[in-house]
Amino acid sequence: MSAVIFLVDDDDGSRDAMTRTLERVGYTLRPFPSAEEALERLAEGDTVDAIVSDVRMPGMDGYEFLRAVRADFPHLPFLLVTAYGDVDAAVSALQEGADDYLTKPVKMQELRQRVQLQLERRVLSDENRRLRQRLEKSFGFEGIVGHSTAMERLLERARVAAPTRSTVLIVGESGTGKELVANALHQNSPRADGPFVAINCGAIPGEILESELFGHEKGAFTGAHQRRIGLIERASGGTLFLDEISELSPDLQVKLLRVLEERHIMRVGGASQIPVDFRLVAATNRDLENWVEQGRFRQDLFFRLKVVTLEIPPLRERREDIPLFVQHFLELFNREFDRNVRGVHPAVLTTIKRNSWPGNVRELRNVIESMVLFSRGEEIGLEDLPAEYRAPVQMPGVETQSAVWEPRLMADVERELILRTVNYTNGHRARAAELLGIGLRTLQRKLKEYGEISPRDQDEG
Repeated sequence: MSAVIFLVDDDDGSRDAMTRTLERVGYTLRPFPSAEEALERLAEGDTVDAIVSDVRMPGMDGYEFLRAVRADFPHLPFLLVTAYGDVDAAVSALQEGADDYLTKPVKMQELRQRVQLQLERRVLSDENRRLRQRLEKSFGFEGIVGHSTAMERLLERARVAAPTRSTVLIVGESGTGKELVANALHQNSPRADGPFVAINCGAIPGEILESELFGHEKGAFTGAHQRRIGLIERASGGTLFLDEISELSPDLQVKLLRVLEERHIMRVGGASQIPVDFRLVAATNRDLENWVEQGRFRQDLFFRLKVVTLEIPPLRERREDIPLFVQHFLELFNREFDRNVRGVHPAVLTTIKRNSWPGNVRELRNVIESMVLFSRGEEIGLEDLPAEYRAPVQMPGVETQSAVWEPRLMADVERELILRTVNYTNGHRARAAELLGIGLRTLQRKLKEYGEISPRDQDEG
């Protein structure tokens, strides 16, 4: 169904001209000679996707009309048309809450472009609001972002496992958020009031890791000047999270297995057994089953760990979650840096979704942090995206090239990308320039060089 536009103007000629222009590009128009009539139709529940209204009208003027609409439809795109094309008129329109403004006499090409841009921004804004609602819900696990089928399946299993004493093995690539899942399991368990103790087994040398896990008695080794309580003991009553458990030495694997079976530990250099009561959640980015086959990991410990297995898919396998992460990180870094970045341009989101993200969510988080920090406006554009992430994006409906790669001149590649993008936007050059991340004048100049634009067209741009 085409977008429905309310067009309000008391001038019959102007109203008819704008109506015909917008209908020619596929919109459904509802023209009104007065703001009062348009408000009545809104009150009756008529569908509307955007409003274009003149400012100077008898009775209710455009500013009053805008305020009335904003009271009930705060996110509805609203464009004001004024006969006074000066800075004061523009400022007044925007201060009143208009999304954009046009000056009379209205250039019809500009009208089409401005309406289309506001409708596209509304789609993105609506998606952002839906994403925020999903974030607030968080599927019952605070801090976990994701609404893809794979993540919903994971969270469903996690919800079932959380209130139990069962050992959990979390499997996933680096940067997928394994510790977040482990923390969520703890927070949604009967042990939530107890400690959540986390350690990365791969970040600590083996000879030190034993002391970190089990603690030691005074004088147990050179430098042990006093008794130290280990992390396993500290986790009593709560959850112990062992990240990268595959890095445990064979000796420590044996000792951990014994603790899981007997629920006692002995500090390094100690002589007495100390009872411990903790829930173990382990994580790895390795294929532990393969490591067992290679003799690098104990089979009995592997079976003891995988009572419940939760596998977090990499970001490239759940691209539908990427907009949710983008919005989440935008809000996070807006607060941290005191910025007001409201969103990202659709072209940026398309490019982000088509990257492979080998570093997963952690890598995406770092990129969004950089873009928010260095952004120059309220919307992140392609120019804000780090260069290494700006690979050309395949446009919908454009056939891919042959799998046989041939070297080509950069100028030829640029020409093809520009012409395909203009074709993709059905000749809407302002939108094509935004998708390409270049200025409209630059695009016009390039098209003139390619012989794809006449001087008259250039003046209309």
